[in-house]
Amino acid sequence: MKLTLFTLPLLAGWLWSSPTNVSQRVQPEPVDPNKLYLPDDLEATLWAEGPMFYNPTNMDLDARGRVWITEAVDYRDFNNKPDTHLTHPNGERVMILEDTDHDGKADKSTVFVEDKELVSPLGIAVLGNKVYVSCAPNLVVYTDENGDDKADKKEIFLTGFGGLDHDHSLHALVAGPDGNYYFNTGNAGPHHVTDKAGWTLRSGSLYVGGTPYNKLNKGNQVSDDGRVWVGGLALRIRPDGTGLKVMAHNFRNNYETAIDSYGNLFQNDNDDQVVSCRTSFLMEGANAGYFSSDGTRYWQADQRPGQTIPTAHWHQQDPGVMPVGDISGAGSPTGVVVYEGDELGGGYRGTLLSAEAGRNVIFGYTLNPQGAGYDLSNRRDLISTFPKVDENYKWNDVDDDPRKWFRPSDVSVGPDGAIYIADWYDPIVGGHAMHDKKGYGRIFRITPKGKNLVVPKLNLSNTKGQLAALQSPAINVRLLGFNALRAQGDKVAKPVAALLNAPNPYHRARAIWLLSQLGPQGRELAAKAMTNADPQLRLTAFRALKTPFSYVVPNVLPLCQQLVNDPSPAVRREVAIALRDVPAPQAVPLLMTLMNGYDGKDRYYLAALGIGAQGKESPIGQSITAQLSPDPASWNAKLADLLWELHPAEATDLFTKWAGNPTLTTDARQQALTGLGFVRTPMAARAMVELAKSTDTTLAKQAAYWVNFRRGNDWATLVNWDELMPNKLSDAEQQLLAQRQQLLDEYVSVADKTKVAVGMARTAEGGKILVGLAADGKLPKGVTGAVADVIFNNPDQSVRTMAGDYFTKPGASRTVSIRQIASLSGDAIAGKTVFSTNCATCHKHGPSGAEIGPELTKIHEKFDRNGLLDAIINPSAALAFGYEPWLITTKNGQTYYGFLISDGAQAIVVKDAAGQKHTLATAQIASRKQYTTSLMPDPVSMGLTDQQLADLSAFLLKR
Repeated sequence: MKLTLFTLPLLAGWLWSSPTNVSQRVQPEPVDPNKLYLPDDLEATLWAEGPMFYNPTNMDLDARGRVWITEAVDYRDFNNKPDTHLTHPNGERVMILEDTDHDGKADKSTVFVEDKELVSPLGIAVLGNKVYVSCAPNLVVYTDENGDDKADKKEIFLTGFGGLDHDHSLHALVAGPDGNYYFNTGNAGPHHVTDKAGWTLRSGSLYVGGTPYNKLNKGNQVSDDGRVWVGGLALRIRPDGTGLKVMAHNFRNNYETAIDSYGNLFQNDNDDQVVSCRTSFLMEGANAGYFSSDGTRYWQADQRPGQTIPTAHWHQQDPGVMPVGDISGAGSPTGVVVYEGDELGGGYRGTLLSAEAGRNVIFGYTLNPQGAGYDLSNRRDLISTFPKVDENYKWNDVDDDPRKWFRPSDVSVGPDGAIYIADWYDPIVGGHAMHDKKGYGRIFRITPKGKNLVVPKLNLSNTKGQLAALQSPAINVRLLGFNALRAQGDKVAKPVAALLNAPNPYHRARAIWLLSQLGPQGRELAAKAMTNADPQLRLTAFRALKTPFSYVVPNVLPLCQQLVNDPSPAVRREVAIALRDVPAPQAVPLLMTLMNGYDGKDRYYLAALGIGAQGKESPIGQSITAQLSPDPASWNAKLADLLWELHPAEATDLFTKWAGNPTLTTDARQQALTGLGFVRTPMAARAMVELAKSTDTTLAKQAAYWVNFRRGNDWATLVNWDELMPNKLSDAEQQLLAQRQQLLDEYVSVADKTKVAVGMARTAEGGKILVGLAADGKLPKGVTGAVADVIFNNPDQSVRTMAGDYFTKPGASRTVSIRQIASLSGDAIAGKTVFSTNCATCHKHGPSGAEIGPELTKIHEKFDRNGLLDAIINPSAALAFGYEPWLITTKNGQTYYGFLISDGAQAIVVKDAAGQKHTLATAQIASRKQYTTSLMPDPVSMGLTDQQLADLSAFLLKR
């Protein structure tokens, strides 16, 4: 069975699949499914394959060069029945793969542990004789006490993570250059985790689904640091299990975190569309922007008119959100690592490797610092099963090409300096399902062409061997040298300091981290690095000296004072972030100095200032507004950016004047309006209501959006909305509610009720009320047959779809065959007409269509024909995360059906099949029900013929 690395939504809940052996078309040329295309100076070896192991989800390499694998054979057996695939009745396994004869291929496979409490583990870290396995709800540590490659002891290192048997859950742990552990978890919360010092993380969001166990979750939960963390999280913890800390938050499903020797964090993240996967540089404390900042709303609830999906998906036009990095488009991103070795050649040092299972590729990024962040625009296909010369090869037209089965779930670096790739190997990825019933998997080894890389022997008994381990290209092997050297204390400060002149700059950075923990002499040497000519080493020294560890609690303020005027924006970024937890009287003057260094362009720098200013917005806002003239014509763009990022209450009057000033640019006025929309005060709410009354129709329309949006969340309780903006039921709405009451009235005859119900079944709003009554078990039984005869012709598609759960559709439905449709020749021009007529009401393709369901413009990059047809024909086979329909009934009987995109304490927001957003007061909701059937109807109910389906697939797959 194959792991669903993430769920790719399509057409409101399609299954991403590629059934094989259906199409009979001939491929352009014979292909080798084991061949990888990579740079000319590298070569690939199939290092290991099943049945030595099965279904690899994650891997690590130990100091001996052995590959450790977590398997997921019994993944989601609530979807994938055990009798249909390979199973491990004694639980999932951790495997050790070894090349004992040193011929470049594994020849030995050992079961390290088989544990019934392991259900689809998604991460592994081998740290000496301790093996950390990530398997929600637990981060487990197994210890091999006698060196026989068998687990002798099992401990729960941390527990309380959401996402049992869910891929949006706990992922791999890696050792950082500071000796701490870093790991991440996806958004399948809630995550209620208490470290061994008693500090508790409480994090969640409105996301539920994916497994039967993921039913209770909510946003706006407060952790012991007094902060609200949401969604996917990047975390740090000390080796003793204390000091749990959130490094960044609000991801969707961050599969793994890569940390380099400077302490920089990188990761990728998958989307819930087919256009918005990303690779990002993380700043400590950053909000990555998937949900609203409190986790109560999906991005769809916050999408503003005119915003593109990637912009809205990651809240890129909202203050307080980090820059997105690289939008890689459609895909299924998984494991990541930074290559810091020299064994492959200098051209590969500093490359961020990102496994992309959906695109059959390992991306490579050259990590070039740019301003306060990184330029990630240089993405390239580094390793793939498809050659670059084959760019015009229409692989989506060939349904049985085995090259598409390459699904890299992880990429790692060995102590020999080689790159290792774990291949999940399956025709599908996504949809919580699998097609390979045998659980086959592969490990590839990437080395320089013609060069034999050898694993060096580890000797931790002396300083020389410990220093060699510290310089290992394998990230978790470095920790062994780090710990051994740290145990020696000041006496090894001199040999460690010698690494400050190493030709490899990553080795210099590792030395700084270690020196900071080698006692007074070592810390003095580390402090000198704060004046190093290399800004990356200056910021490394700053990070190292401010990071708490076993016996030192640093005073951050003097460190900040030393570097507050540093010429590097990256160094000043770190200073700004460090000031977040410094009291306002000491921090504000330094933050104001840092703000003077803002160039008006650098979003990373601006976001860092926002992080540092958290809790200090008011005094900073007072200082900034004091520098501005109240005359809108004197707009200062840099200071306006700062006010937008901080949105203090003190800026309310300025935001209002700027938004209403016609002499300013459109962008400037929109920025001011957005800033006002993020101020959480009654004054801001009333100011926006007044702007909505403006004679400037553009301004009034934009302000009206903010009023209608905010009254359902941040401004819900700030003013009396019934007085400020009364909302009365229309005559038609009152009439429908009166008819509903007739159906519930026990004194009304069945004949009269039937007449009323049939009339309601013919209208969109009446049909919704009938479905709501049926869902609540309140629809009179005597009327159901008459309603069934009419309701499936209702003009509202969502009503017709919902009705199938409660009423029997007259007549027999025909059977649709993927094989039959695939045999037909599709006409893309005719398919465009099919799309416009039947799909464009919910989906966008190019400039046409609506943004209710997922965007389909680039769906050809993800699907072949059979996968696409399977998704169209079986829309409910695997509902996408965030696209599970809900039926909401209010206390006065109104019914709403659609996607629940906001779920707050005061109000919820439902986005219906027409794209309209309905804000409903929580206190007025009578019932709510989540559905397991897609909002998208099947092609039979839509009346589509086999030929029309063939035409539609031809249109959607056209490049």
